[in-house]
Parts: sequence; structure tokens; C-alpha cells
Amino acid sequence: MYFLYNIDMKTISTTDFRKNIKEIINRARYGGEVFAIGRRNAPEALLMSFPSMYNGKLDEITNINAYSQSFDFLAAEPELYSLNDLKE
Repeated sequence: MYFLYNIDMKTISTTDFRKNIKEIINRARYGGEVFAIGRRNAPEALLMSFPSMYNGKLDEITNINAYSQSFDFLAAEPELYSLNDLKE
């Protein structure tokens, strides 16, 4: 099981998605927004822009994590560990 953490993810119903599919896809593709799509407030699918780069030697989840904007929010987080901490 894979978990994607995105602080700004929006949850929408399948009905709202069907009604606004073009707008929602454009918001994901060009605006970098991430949407959880589901029924009765239970997410069933995730919509996010496809990575701008793709490495065929890696699996899909690695490409998404490495090349998408999924973890851009971490740039604003403070550094908790130094390089020396990681080497230990």
C-alpha cells in the first residue's frame, strides 16, 4: 500500500468530478492540485498531474514521488537532521 501525503489535497465526489471533469483535470495538470475522488467522503482514486519527466527504469510510484510536485511542500519545512546525523 502506498501513501501520498499532500497538505492541499481536495476531496470531491464522483458526481462533481463527472460534472467538472475538464476543469478538474486542467487544475491538476496545470495548477499542480491533487484531488481525491470518491463516494460518501471515502476516497477511491487520486488525480494528480503526470510527472514532467519520466524514467523508464523506475516504477510508477518512484517516478511520481521523484518527478511530480507531491512533496514540494517539504521545501518550506525546517531541516531536522544534518548530513552527519544521516550518516550515523
